[in-house]
Amino acid sequence: MVERVLAGGLGPDPRTSRIAMAFVTRQAVRHDGRGTGYRNEVLSLRLAGAVGSCAVEPGALPDAAIDDCVGADVARLLEHPLLPVRVAALDAYLLHVGPHTPRNGARPFPLSAGTSLEKSRARARAVVELLDLPTGATVLVVGVVNSLLEALRSRGLRPVPCDLKGGVTEWGEEVVTDALGAAEHCDALLVSGMTLGNGSFEPLRRHARAHGKQLVMFAQTGSAVLPRFLGHGVSAVCAEPYPFFWLDAGAGTLHRYGLPGRGPDGGR
Repeated sequence: MVERVLAGGLGPDPRTSRIAMAFVTRQAVRHDGRGTGYRNEVLSLRLAGAVGSCAVEPGALPDAAIDDCVGADVARLLEHPLLPVRVAALDAYLLHVGPHTPRNGARPFPLSAGTSLEKSRARARAVVELLDLPTGATVLVVGVVNSLLEALRSRGLRPVPCDLKGGVTEWGEEVVTDALGAAEHCDALLVSGMTLGNGSFEPLRRHARAHGKQLVMFAQTGSAVLPRFLGHGVSAVCAEPYPFFWLDAGAGTLHRYGLPGRGPDGGR
């Protein structure tokens, strides 16, 4: 995909497309009624009216990366030594040339205003609805989000939480660290777009494609990148470009993509 962009095959010459703004969003949260919290850190790049993003582990992104991005052309950033920079640049470019619209295959899903927990649960329902599975099926969840685990259980599905950091969930369940190993024993995969930024997406995509398993992505990272993989291992995407649901209490919109016969939006 990067090669196609650099060759001008997906839109205007990336050498003439310059990033006007680069910024990092840092957030810490603990929802009311939850015993644990977490942190997010996201690199975002603005290209014209589009903002591309890539989540990183908190503290992992050097401050100099921001300076590298501002005023740089997309082609240069697609060859940057840091993978999160390359992903954010690709996301910005693809969102600029192919915004989340029905014409491009997106189906809007409105998020109502509410508390951080209410919006998290609403987002989780929107994501989980994209899975087409029988009761009792096992779902690998890569990138532990408590609301997603709740939503899966409410549908009679059995989540297997997975995260590179390991640990336990809010309910004391073990969080596995070997996503590909755990995928062998699961019926479907529900995966964070953050896997684009840490290099773990491609093995999971290949596994899903080779074994005919549903792979649903929830994507703040790479919201415009991941829909390009529909039909190539990815079965559905819940795309959420910046600003993300956790940034304010107001209403917002998610953009869902799915294949015919897969999930509530497929073929409609």
